[in-house]
Amino acid sequence: MTAYSGYSSVDLTGMSSQVDLGDLRAFIAVAECGAFHEAADQLSISQPALSRRIQKLEETLGVALLRRTTRRVDLTTVGRDFLPKARHVLDDLDTALLSIGEIAERRSGQVNVACVPTAAYYFLPAVIKAFNAWYPKIRIRIIDEGANLVLQSVLDGDAELGINMLGAQEHEITFEPLLEDPFVLACRQDHPLVSKGEVEWRDLEPYPFITVGRQSGNRLIMDLGLANAAWRPRWFYEVQHLSMSLGLVEAGLGVAALPQMAMPREPHPVLVSRPLIAPVLSRTMGIIRRRDLKLSPAAQKFHELLLAKWSSLNERRHPVPRHLDPSSVSEARSGDALGRRTMRSARAPKTGPP
Repeated sequence: MTAYSGYSSVDLTGMSSQVDLGDLRAFIAVAECGAFHEAADQLSISQPALSRRIQKLEETLGVALLRRTTRRVDLTTVGRDFLPKARHVLDDLDTALLSIGEIAERRSGQVNVACVPTAAYYFLPAVIKAFNAWYPKIRIRIIDEGANLVLQSVLDGDAELGINMLGAQEHEITFEPLLEDPFVLACRQDHPLVSKGEVEWRDLEPYPFITVGRQSGNRLIMDLGLANAAWRPRWFYEVQHLSMSLGLVEAGLGVAALPQMAMPREPHPVLVSRPLIAPVLSRTMGIIRRRDLKLSPAAQKFHELLLAKWSSLNERRHPVPRHLDPSSVSEARSGDALGRRTMRSARAPKTGPP
């Protein structure tokens, strides 16, 4: 395929009658899948037919949009610039279709959502279940990763929406705060600290401390919040996932500090939590999305339901603890700036549908 140079972007002005919508869908599918065979399966067409569509689109625009390697397909610089524009064209069409009668019940599509695992486990299944009841043909891809990767997925356009504690300090990101998630002590029910109503960080000193690695957004918040504390815990066990830290706690190997949302939702036969104070640390959970990109119609509906369901679940199951104060909230939020720097350095009742 011809390689074109000298173009850094694509201007669709005056080209709308020349560009085939099927070609745009083909390009978006390849960009999202990163492979021709997966995109062809998604579109239910043959790979040769898909290749012809991409070639025709590139010839119409006069630029190369994709770069093929032996293992995958990557976007060129022009392709990365063109991808949100192509999505915008199709989103406008979808918006028009969604407004016609009961078309929303019959349309198909896909919503990509990135989410930190603790938030995903806490409430996302209930949101997806409600969304599916209204839009049963819209598929949902969940990117459940750590905070840095969730933020990166939204910045790169791999996900339209993210649920995260990082992003408030990114100028490219819109951050909608949802709740404060306090850090708590996780220990066994037979642990000596269970007798305390609230536990100070210094109280952890005699016990092996279990924590997550420095690449974790939760670790960044703890490190920053305790930077000026008179006593800071030294880890004895370091893991990569909060679920593993809970497993070590359950085995009686030590205690852990983690967000309240990471604790089991139902009463656990072994594990219990206690509020951590002096100081109080909290992470601000919120919805993140690209400031310069308009949500697709399907993603917009998901976003609306997300806000409604989160508010309902938060009030019933996870009220903000009374011991949280403004200073603790600011501590948690200040961790976002540190997380942003770290992430950058690592780059190279059913009444009607929502």
